[in-house]
Amino acid sequence: MSEYPTEFLELLRSVTAKRPKIVIEHILKHGFITTEELKNIYGYNHPPRAVRDVKEHGIPIETFRITGTDGRKIAAYQFGDPKKSRFSKLSGRTELSKTLKKKLVAKYGNKCFIYLEEMNERELQIDHRIPFEISGDQKNEELNFENFMLLSGSANRAKSWSCEHCENWNSIKDSKICENCYWAYPENYIHIAMKQIRRVDLFWQDTEIETYEKLEKQAEKLDKKIPQFIKEIIETEMAKKV
Repeated sequence: MSEYPTEFLELLRSVTAKRPKIVIEHILKHGFITTEELKNIYGYNHPPRAVRDVKEHGIPIETFRITGTDGRKIAAYQFGDPKKSRFSKLSGRTELSKTLKKKLVAKYGNKCFIYLEEMNERELQIDHRIPFEISGDQKNEELNFENFMLLSGSANRAKSWSCEHCENWNSIKDSKICENCYWAYPENYIHIAMKQIRRVDLFWQDTEIETYEKLEKQAEKLDKKIPQFIKEIIETEMAKKV
């Protein structure tokens, strides 16, 4: 630990959230952490998300490749240079407070912004609409709660995966591109991770489940997947009205 500047060590110690703290402590002890260790030791099935949590606290992380126990190349992560300008720019993530969550719930209800599911408030997670990796924290950002969204755990994981495989995330880093993306503004978007895709997430719950099961049985009889079958129903109905 003596090799790191005091200011950097103070930043590391300031992180109290369980997932990033585990990553930080492991790297401090062993020099790096691998995707294999994140999965097998700590049970994180989406290692890049755990590493992203560390980055969102303003801590620079570098990725390199090593050989895993099965002989295949896997990703490993270590601290980057604290003196790099990127570290200075991010300077730590704003803590997302209970007050912010209450503001979002008051306006939008206990609902996932992506899947529109009604959920218990404690199951909803606060996320930046535009990924922190792209924009960092803006001055007094939390005063504008519209910069954030509430997501279910599954929606947050889906967004993370899509964003991390987007060209804008990996090289361009333009906030304006994110502003037009489904994952930031599902209510008004023109692309999904820079691809010309449109999507609708449908849910059947409670008494509606019977309708879903009927659709499922009809799709099975026709040897079709249910998304394809529903698309065809919509297209048929639209054709009738032309």
